[in-house]
Amino acid sequence: MTRPSSAALQMIERLVAFDTTSRNSNLALIEWIRGYLADHGIAAELFFDDDGRKANLFATIGPADRGGVMLSGHTDVVPIDGQEWSTDAFRVTEKDGRLYGRGTTDMKSFVAVALAMVPRFAAARLATPVHLAFSYDEEVGCLGVRRMIDAVAARPIRPTACIVGEPTGMQVVVAHKGKLSYRCDVRGFECHSSICHTGVNAVEAAAEVVVRLKRIGRRLREEGPHDPAFDPPYTTVHTGVVAGGTALNIVPKDCFVEFEFRHLPGADPRALLAEVRDYAETVLLPEMRAVRADTGFTWTEMSSFPGLGTPEDAPVVELARALSGANRTGKVAFGTEAGLFEAAGIPTVVCGPGSIDQAHKPDEFVALDQVAACEAFLGRLIERLGA
Repeated sequence: MTRPSSAALQMIERLVAFDTTSRNSNLALIEWIRGYLADHGIAAELFFDDDGRKANLFATIGPADRGGVMLSGHTDVVPIDGQEWSTDAFRVTEKDGRLYGRGTTDMKSFVAVALAMVPRFAAARLATPVHLAFSYDEEVGCLGVRRMIDAVAARPIRPTACIVGEPTGMQVVVAHKGKLSYRCDVRGFECHSSICHTGVNAVEAAAEVVVRLKRIGRRLREEGPHDPAFDPPYTTVHTGVVAGGTALNIVPKDCFVEFEFRHLPGADPRALLAEVRDYAETVLLPEMRAVRADTGFTWTEMSSFPGLGTPEDAPVVELARALSGANRTGKVAFGTEAGLFEAAGIPTVVCGPGSIDQAHKPDEFVALDQVAACEAFLGRLIERLGA
């Protein structure tokens, strides 16, 4: 087993120690990174959220008058609430060739390796620049990075390639699914359950929406479109939360449903959403309002991000293949910020250490040889971009 450098290991320990769960501020981590970069003579630009509690960081190493390669990662992690950890989640524990801790896989190890390589980037006198782009609130819908993307994409000179370091086992991923998630609030009318015909049951109406979603999901599974490179190879429909009602003998007034579409690149999830809404408002709503006129549905978007679909012959794919030493590329079902970069006109692939199978779980870990492979990958990038 190849062991990573002590610099990379120390940097992973440092970053994991910051509790950057998405509900928290990430500023302590971002300010630490900005100070670290300043110590190496590198200026960093911050892009804050509206409250000033969180920030993206963007920095350039090398000449600023040309495009270059952007290394991108998010700084937030998912909560550990309710999970049974056998180690301290915010303190890295090394055991059996693995590093345990929240974010070791998703995705502080990539960010840490990129930062550990900064002295080498700075000393290399790069002919083509390396950009560092670290975001917030990826785990709650890829929300935070958008402000930074808008600013970077609007510049006359912007990165010509982006590598998002989400966990792919250091395999080059050229495509991932997009996501559209919604909440449907159903407003019914309360009454005693013995005279339920005088009320409007919000739970039952919501249940019919869920059934419709299930039918759409089954149709997509059976009829496609299909792309066998994905697992599963079709757009999925998922209902995750349903809540409503107060007591068995009361016809429920309120209920809500939260659902999502994980769609193939190029598919239109809003057409699927329109199908569900049309069913609710043309089939269910007239029956509801025949009893009570102020009943109905409210639809609220929770999050969305586009899929990624980078052509196999794109220069960024050729670059990533050369750096990884792999001939094959892959496609994944999980979403990343990569689709947003691609949508902004920055060609992007996903390639980073660790396995998505470990993400969001208790006792999350990354294998040491994956970290070492990431170091080797970025070492080759230095050779490629050097003067």
